[in-house]
Amino acid sequence: MVKQDIDNSNFGIFFIYFDTIFMKDYFKYLTSAEEDINWGLYLNVAGTARILPKTMYPPQEHPSEYYFNWETGRVLKEYQLNYITEGTGIYENKYGKFQIKPGSVILIIPDEWHRYRPIRTTGWTENYIGFNGRIAIDLLKNKIFTPTQPIINCGIREEIIDTYLKIFDLVEKERPGFQQVASGMVVKLLGYIVSFEKRKEFSGKPIAKVIEQVRFLMRQNIETEYNMEELARDHNVGYSYFRKMFKKYTGVSPAQYHLQLRMIRAKELLVSTDKTITEIAYQLGFQNIYHFSLLFKKKIGRSPSDLRKGIN
Repeated sequence: MVKQDIDNSNFGIFFIYFDTIFMKDYFKYLTSAEEDINWGLYLNVAGTARILPKTMYPPQEHPSEYYFNWETGRVLKEYQLNYITEGTGIYENKYGKFQIKPGSVILIIPDEWHRYRPIRTTGWTENYIGFNGRIAIDLLKNKIFTPTQPIINCGIREEIIDTYLKIFDLVEKERPGFQQVASGMVVKLLGYIVSFEKRKEFSGKPIAKVIEQVRFLMRQNIETEYNMEELARDHNVGYSYFRKMFKKYTGVSPAQYHLQLRMIRAKELLVSTDKTITEIAYQLGFQNIYHFSLLFKKKIGRSPSDLRKGIN
């Protein structure tokens, strides 16, 4: 039991974690119909297992395409995410050896040689899904998912283990359309992993609070024309650092973030009011209607007048 991850203030995580440790071993290999494949993301396998100390790994009852031994390793034709909630181990691929601890997610990439196992003295508890599809390929292009860093240390997270449990429930019942619902849970799982990784860079840093304050200020004052350097200075932060961290936090620069807010507001005004395009442009702080129209078309894909007329 990982006592440092469980305290009296977090009983929700404790009970989900407790349940995964003591639930029975379970795995299921799945068939995929043409409609599942055409959906863009489909599951091939899902399961959980508690590997006791000093026992063989992997268990021999797995089908031949998944079974491997440490000497030869294996190559899969699918993506896998294996979430270790208890115990320690090691993972190895052509890029090196990596330590596994409770809260680690093992990322397996198709056509990449690899091998992994728990430390014999500790064993481990694993929760895994295997999946494929064109949407999976696109999502796994995110820089967080790379064979050069195949171990993602998310920690013991209620959101992650709860998502695995929901997938297991869908797979076990295998009701019509379960592949489509389960694929959405896989996307959700990947989103959680990306989110937790992005948060690490801001954990405990004052800049996170500054960014939240600035975002709130921008939303409250969409019509205001901001000088971003002055805005950073008002919050006692150097502009280059502020801009860099803001973009890492939101995905866009401060100026682009504010511009997107103004464009969203412009769309609302064009659709829901009788104000002229000129009035809307000035209301949102644009000094020139031509500049406003140019930016609007660039960001929205249609001119303000075409949007108002319903022209695609």
